[in-house]
Amino acid sequence: MSNQTPIRVRFAPSPTGNLHIGGARTAIYNWAFAHANEGTFVLRIEDTDPLRSSAENTAQIIRSLRWLGLNWDEGPETGGELGPYLQTERFDTYDKALARLQERGNAYPCFCAPEELHNKREAALAAKQNPVYDRCCRDIDPDEAQQRIVAGEPHTWRLKIPLDRGAISFDDTVYGTVTVPLEQLDDFILVRSDGKPTYNFVVCVDDALMQISHVIRGDDHLSNTPKQILVYEALGYPTPQFAHLSMILGSDGKRLSKRHGATSVEAYQEAGYLPEALVNYLALLGWSLDGETTIIDADTLKTQFSLDRISKSPAVFDEKKLDWVNQSYLKELGSAGFVDAWLPYLEADGLATAAKVAEKRSWFEDIYPLVVERVHTLSEINPLVNYLFGETVSLDEKSVEKCLAGEGTGELLESITALLQDENLKWEHEALDTALRGLAEQRDIKPKIVFQALRVATSGNMVSPPLLESLELLGREVTLARLEAAKPFAG
Repeated sequence: MSNQTPIRVRFAPSPTGNLHIGGARTAIYNWAFAHANEGTFVLRIEDTDPLRSSAENTAQIIRSLRWLGLNWDEGPETGGELGPYLQTERFDTYDKALARLQERGNAYPCFCAPEELHNKREAALAAKQNPVYDRCCRDIDPDEAQQRIVAGEPHTWRLKIPLDRGAISFDDTVYGTVTVPLEQLDDFILVRSDGKPTYNFVVCVDDALMQISHVIRGDDHLSNTPKQILVYEALGYPTPQFAHLSMILGSDGKRLSKRHGATSVEAYQEAGYLPEALVNYLALLGWSLDGETTIIDADTLKTQFSLDRISKSPAVFDEKKLDWVNQSYLKELGSAGFVDAWLPYLEADGLATAAKVAEKRSWFEDIYPLVVERVHTLSEINPLVNYLFGETVSLDEKSVEKCLAGEGTGELLESITALLQDENLKWEHEALDTALRGLAEQRDIKPKIVFQALRVATSGNMVSPPLLESLELLGREVTLARLEAAKPFAG
């Protein structure tokens, strides 16, 4: 790679919906490639579809990228010398580009009505021929064409592609050499009859004027590339290096979609995934550091990412692996970072306010070791520990039937209560363990019976984080109150 050519890449989403997983991966690769090569990462919003694009979707895309930590060097909210970075603010640029093509003799007006084009297409298909435009307007005398335009006759503008060329070939960093016979292409439309430019036109103009050196995007654009190369050449602009990314598949081998579950970045944010973990996992969907390393932080991506390690094989989205990666990052947070990340979920469920967490910080941090091995996402924490909040707890019916309703359990709860009421008993899990095991031995029963009855009475369920550490967090007073409330359910 020449050091004389500055690396400039772009992520150019259309704001027609939320930022989805595939788009996020494309953004990650562009961002990482720019950083690894001391280049520039550009964000451009392709919002020329008036029916589907919205300012709300643009804001959502920006929020998602910011949350992922994919900050751009040029683009909306950041600015830059080669903007504007919203296509709806660049129409004068496209007008100038069309004029440039006209001056170079590389664009011409087409007066064919849509119905006429449709009929020709149907006839070609019926004759089992390639339904490309027959170029019937290509050789209209320029003076006649201008008169018809001045007269107000509806028309589009088409690219006059070279007919003395057998094929278009280009080297794709991922797919290698790609060759497309020119006969498969027609003089495609650059500007529609309503004056709106087409995607294959504006994307080339934007990339050229923004000096994009590498176009890294999904392979659904692979078929557009030959057309775009023709536009670059017709304008007299250099062609960027292309790298097309394979699609992401669901576990069923079909393209990832809503039927596979959450697909938008914000949905994963709401589900309790950490941004660092999501970036890490998505980076591995089609790229590897060394074929072995799974946990790759942002700093490593920013220094070690390279296009030559991108695979052209489709990647399969495995939510279980994402869960494992996310749990690994949760473990790395430590108790303080864990509580900071958990706080929005505490507030959302009304379990605690920021002020309450600040007041009882150590209490909340003590929850970390009890749950970090048991949860994969932040949203899983509250259902697991909500019994630690409040004076009372709801008792699970099946748990009561199995652990409290048996004969003699009421007497057992009385003994447990008497034991825990002793102020001389240190309220610490090791001391509690010793005392409760002593009670089991005294009553000649298995310790499990004592612990399960106490667990259900205080947590409401047979399954919970470590019991005795939980009692430490509940405190003696609340524990005794819950034991008293459970006694009417005991046998």
